[in-house]
Amino acid sequence: MFEELVDHVFAIALTFWQVWVLSAPWLALGFVMAAVMKAFIDSDLLSKYLGGDSLWDVTKAAVIGAPLPLCSCGVVPAALSLRASGASKNTTISFLIATPETGVDSVPLTYGLMGPVMAVVRPIAAIISAIVSGLLVGSDQADDRQKEASISSCESLSGVENDCCVSAQKESVACCDSEPQPNPNPSYLEKIQSGLTFAFGQLLDDVAVWLLIGLLVAALVQVYLPADFFAGLGDGLWPMVMMAVIGVPMYVCATASTPMAAGFLALGLSPGAVLVFMLLGPASNIGTLMIIKNVLGVRAIVGYLCGSVIVAFAFGMTLNAVSAYMDWNWSGVQALINHEHTNIWEQLIAVIMALFVVRTLWLKIQIKLTTKPVECCDGH
Repeated sequence: MFEELVDHVFAIALTFWQVWVLSAPWLALGFVMAAVMKAFIDSDLLSKYLGGDSLWDVTKAAVIGAPLPLCSCGVVPAALSLRASGASKNTTISFLIATPETGVDSVPLTYGLMGPVMAVVRPIAAIISAIVSGLLVGSDQADDRQKEASISSCESLSGVENDCCVSAQKESVACCDSEPQPNPNPSYLEKIQSGLTFAFGQLLDDVAVWLLIGLLVAALVQVYLPADFFAGLGDGLWPMVMMAVIGVPMYVCATASTPMAAGFLALGLSPGAVLVFMLLGPASNIGTLMIIKNVLGVRAIVGYLCGSVIVAFAFGMTLNAVSAYMDWNWSGVQALINHEHTNIWEQLIAVIMALFVVRTLWLKIQIKLTTKPVECCDGH
């Protein structure tokens, strides 16, 4: 009995490490790209371009948000901050959907695990989803905009019990005037240092737990489920509905959802259903929906969910149809994930990234044990 347990643990650990070694170089590349964007893109300029209600404004919000390295928890205070700065309701929703569904940190990992087709389709679908949802929300009424813009991000988040969002809020929103202000004219070296600190600090902190869960799920399904487990479901609507039901309430970032999705794809799930999971999982969760309701109203939730679900299904069915017509063979994902021959550089990067994750988790545990809840200066 004990020997069987050891064999199971060893098989899971070995598969977990294989997927991690494959993922680590692409994760590192994504985090470096995120650091560069953080270092050289002035977030204060974003609200300047997101104040209108037109199709062009909604499209700008989606295109601006898509590459930003913010996960589903970090994007909430960022979007609320934009709203408080004068961004319209529909551009806020567009930004709120496009940003977590994809990003410079998740696209390289998608390419590494599932190939170029999925790496291209995923961000395009995310942008279209954000545009459609933003348009469905509708434009602001003048008095509503003035009222809602006065709501601070601290007030908006105070009623939502979500540690990740609160943690991201403290990083993204200046609640207290006494907080240290950044250097207004940093050097290039300081910008790069700040970007790397963000990418391998806050960003990694946001995704670490769910990333490990995603890798563990990928390892478990490969060890215990047959190679054609999902093949019998076909490429129709039902697998997409199943993935939507799983993905909508799940609190998982785009980067963390990728190894899960790769595992599903390797077991025969249709690429369209996999795409639905990768779009809806990061874009929607209970905490985000509650915040949208409190700040933007019920119609915003309806537009948010309808737009993201409709576009995800449309792209999923289109991807399945094109894949069948072009006779694309997705079984190569199984061989890719299970590859055992890795070079020394992949192993080295995997070890380094693992050390960063361990450090992040250790700091997270220390913070949980030693810090008290932080209240805003106004008592909210």
